[in-house]
Amino acid sequence: MAEERMLNVGKIVNTHGVRGELRVWPQTDFPEVRFKSGSRLLMVPPDGAGDSVPVFIQSSREQKNLQIVKLQGYDNINDVERYKGWELKVSAENRVPLEEGEYYVRDIVGCEVVSEEGEALGVVTDVLSPGANDVWVVKRPKGKELLLPVIDDVVLDVDVAAKRVKVHLMEGLL
Repeated sequence: MAEERMLNVGKIVNTHGVRGELRVWPQTDFPEVRFKSGSRLLMVPPDGAGDSVPVFIQSSREQKNLQIVKLQGYDNINDVERYKGWELKVSAENRVPLEEGEYYVRDIVGCEVVSEEGEALGVVTDVLSPGANDVWVVKRPKGKELLLPVIDDVVLDVDVAAKRVKVHLMEGLL
């Protein structure tokens, strides 16, 4: 698993009990996939200094917005206490496939945005989630920002491979 191509799936916030369980703050939309029995993850030190540790999930359960995770081969609190604050990661190649019309934020940020007439509008720099739908922040060539609501009437085509998004500019967006 190459370090530069890793995705965060959780952060170890504390131990749980004396049998080697960990309290993990999930940082994934797919905790049922990432923390299922047999899943392979990489424990990475918080400052990046030191070696990462590959681990396998033995079991997990949800408790108050956290995952209580038991790792294979870690059977008491003394085995896991040193990992508080470490990140749990997975390689980018193991991303969960998405449904049609769904995208990972990292795939959208950096995409060139063009109007349906072919006019270059800028580049997506951020994705906001204020409520009913996401909003893409587009940095315009002259420095202004364009806020694009991610709705079918506006976003016409997304080509992740070409890093290009075609949009319909509704009245009032510019």
